[in-house]
Amino acid sequence: MIRTNLSSLPRRFAISASMALSVALVVCVLAGFLSMAKGFERALNGAGSHSIAVVLGGGTNQETGSDIPASVIRTLDAMTGDMGVVRDAGGKLVSSREIVVPVDVRQRTLALRGMDAIGPSIRDGITLSAGRVFAPGAREIVVGDRLAGEFGLGMGDTVRLGAVDWTVAGHFSARGSAFESELWADLDAVRAAFDRQGQVQSLKLRLTDPASLNRLQEFLSTITETPLVAVSEADLYAAQSGRTGSLIRLFGWPIALLMAVGATAGALNTMMSSVADRTVEIATVRALGFSRLSAFLGTWIEAVVLASAGVVLGLFASWLAFNGWQASTIGANNTRMAFQLAVTRDILLTTGLLGLAIGILGGALPALAATRLPLTTALRARG
Repeated sequence: MIRTNLSSLPRRFAISASMALSVALVVCVLAGFLSMAKGFERALNGAGSHSIAVVLGGGTNQETGSDIPASVIRTLDAMTGDMGVVRDAGGKLVSSREIVVPVDVRQRTLALRGMDAIGPSIRDGITLSAGRVFAPGAREIVVGDRLAGEFGLGMGDTVRLGAVDWTVAGHFSARGSAFESELWADLDAVRAAFDRQGQVQSLKLRLTDPASLNRLQEFLSTITETPLVAVSEADLYAAQSGRTGSLIRLFGWPIALLMAVGATAGALNTMMSSVADRTVEIATVRALGFSRLSAFLGTWIEAVVLASAGVVLGLFASWLAFNGWQASTIGANNTRMAFQLAVTRDILLTTGLLGLAIGILGGALPALAATRLPLTTALRARG
């Protein structure tokens, strides 16, 4: 029965192909949303380090809206005792004061991050791919490789940010993380250009070890001038990626499930048409002694085979279309963040199982109908 049903598929090519294509479309849509969420999370998670503490002021847990007074930074630097942070040979904190300013570059909003000279080196996984870092006090920027390629910001180029021109002094690589969607410059130069004199939004500190974050938090709780929060850089970016990733999935899953319901109905209609088209064939083999189970399995497996073909086609198309595709969205600090879509093994497995479920559910009822055909009536229909 299975061989007979499958060998008759070319005769019903159009309607069979429509079922396979509907399953492939569902797989592609869901894979697209899931790969977008996965790529966004990878870009943000790759930007953080558990060995870097981010101190935020004003009771917020994001750089936007945070403010750390200069007096608080002096108090931290003067504190004695083991705070769990690295100090240089002179006993000064190994830290970087930073602010983030949204800037427009060719009608796109990007993040210009002002930082102390030690800022690039205090981060993990950052390497200069061309040129040099910005000079203190100079209107120079270091551009992430991803932005440099997308916007054509070559070495020595001049770009207008705000009311002044800045020169590209170098490019840096951050292993494809969210850092590559930022422009880095000297803190004092950024504050002077954007009238942010004295402002500090975050203070980056290198921890002696990831477990020492709790000791730093205890020291910060003794400062009463302003509420201070210390989080690991990894946790800061992971929280942002989790929110946006969940939002993307929140849109993707309902759309995919609605399409899956439609595809299941289409599979049901396709297989019912298949059963109706082969009424005499099914009745004949039943009259020859084949059981109801044989009729059920023959029709049901036909539906699963067609769904499997759609799954394979959809997964292949998803891999070609989405894996490595460049996309962008609003990321950290309400600025544009570029990332690559990632079609991973778990995404292929999830979407593939959904496609197979369409065939299993859509083929069950027609397979049951095939077992209930009245044999004499079916044979007389062609008699």
